[in-house]
Amino acid sequence: MAGFAPFPQSALHIGWNIADGGECDLEVRFENEGWTAQGSLGTDRAQFVMRMSATLIVQQFMLFRDMDEPDLWLGRDRSGRWGEVNGAHRPDLDGCTDIELRMNPFPTSATMKRLPLLDAHAAAIKVAAIDVETLEVSARQRTFTRLQQREWRYTSPFHDREVESTLDEFGIIVDERDAFTRR
Repeated sequence: MAGFAPFPQSALHIGWNIADGGECDLEVRFENEGWTAQGSLGTDRAQFVMRMSATLIVQQFMLFRDMDEPDLWLGRDRSGRWGEVNGAHRPDLDGCTDIELRMNPFPTSATMKRLPLLDAHAAAIKVAAIDVETLEVSARQRTFTRLQQREWRYTSPFHDREVESTLDEFGIIVDERDAFTRR
């Protein structure tokens, strides 16, 4: 995937300090022929679970804030149609290929790891941006540019402006200036 090492078959654990004083964590594991990423969202005191195919295509996203049941549960079928757990179709999200979260860099990392870009090439894609506080989900156009193998430029969900970042050997953001620092 875009020149990065595959995630290990055993669980991968990563943590970041967030510029606003919080922390976020991530666990990625392979199960049921796909990837499950589970992470925390720092000062938002929320957690998410993302289920992805073996090629990192988002299939399901759940957001937990303060209850045992998910506050938000989205699914994406093979044709790219999005819906909610209650079966309601979300045509406003059709065409979105990825998830965007403000307080954890993993969803952005998964997008970059999946994109088959060469150095100095870019791709514009639609993402489903999730506001943890309001549970609003909106489609946004984002551009990702691979500067070099591990150097990328993208619109940061944390800053809502373009930033440059370095990714590790697995394709996961190491640091994002004034946002995340790997622990």
